This record gives sequence, C-alpha cells and structure tokens, in this order.
Amino acid sequence: MIAKITGKIAFFRDNYVVVDVAGVGYKIFVTDFTMGKIAGKEELELFTHTYVREDTLSLYGFLILEELVMFELLISISGIGPKAAIGILSIAEPKTIRVAVISGDSSILTRVSGVGKKTAERVILELKNRITQLPGEDQGSAKADSEAIEALISLGYTNSQSREALKDVPEKIKDVSERVRAALKGLGK
Repeated sequence: MIAKITGKIAFFRDNYVVVDVAGVGYKIFVTDFTMGKIAGKEELELFTHTYVREDTLSLYGFLILEELVMFELLISISGIGPKAAIGILSIAEPKTIRVAVISGDSSILTRVSGVGKKTAERVILELKNRITQLPGEDQGSAKADSEAIEALISLGYTNSQSREALKDVPEKIKDVSERVRAALKGLGK
C-alpha cells in the first residue's frame, strides 16, 4: 500500500496529476481543491489511498490528512466509489461534510453527479454513528456548528444559508449561542 508520495509534478490533466518519483510516474487522482492548490508548483507531497479491485489499481491523493480520512470513510459505504467520494470532496471540505452528516443535511451530497437523494441519505445514516473527530479538527467547534445550524434553521434560514454564515464565524468562538449571534450578524449584512 502506498500511503504518501513526494516527487516532481510531471504533468496534470482535469482530474489527475502524474508525480515523478525517481523516474517512475504515478498517476494520482485528486480533488478539484487539490488541483487548484498544485497549479504552478514543481514538487508535491500527497497523502494517498491505494484503491485495488479485480480490474483496477488506482491512487487517490490529498494535500491534507483530513481529506484522506473523509475519503476512506466515504468509500467504505456501499454505493459510494472513489469517483463519487472525490466528487463529494471537490464540492465541500471535510469539516463541512462532517457537519452536514451530523445535522442530517443531504443537500450537499446530492450536488455530486451520481449521488441521488436515497444514496445521500444512506451516507448520512451510515456515517452518523461512525464519523469521529477528523485529524486537526476541534471536536467542540464541529458539534457547536451542528447545533448552531439547527438553531438557525429553526429561525427560518436554510441549511446552506446557515452553513455559509457559520463559515465566517471565527473558530475561537466555541459557545453555540455566541456562534449563532455571530452568524446572524453576518446574515444581517
């Protein structure tokens, strides 16, 4: 299993990058986020997941460990393959996905091609009890965000409005009521 690759970027295409490591080129599929970050770089370090099936051997790479952990959680669910997991991670960061799962919001997952409402609801159902703190993530702020989203929804805002408003709230604010107040100020602007 290949867990990490460091090397020079040989070239990249729409959804993958070829990394040259000691003369061997590794084709690594990446998220849109990663593709945007590596543009213009010559060298690269990626955390990788080796995906093996009877007819395929693929590498999936991530700049941050949180993305790799979320990717592995997503592909562990029946019906979610690596392409769908990459698609999900291309539209939302791991913390946003985690908060959506905790709050039961399937709308973020259904924006991915090939993921319908039933599949998104199954992902939420299966991950709700298994999702744990991601590396580098503060457990308290993720729980506070989930509770704050529920509070904002009860005030009449949509899930997406609530998530967007909470993105602008500083992480140092831990109290749920303070996070809601700060989000409401942002929504009032």
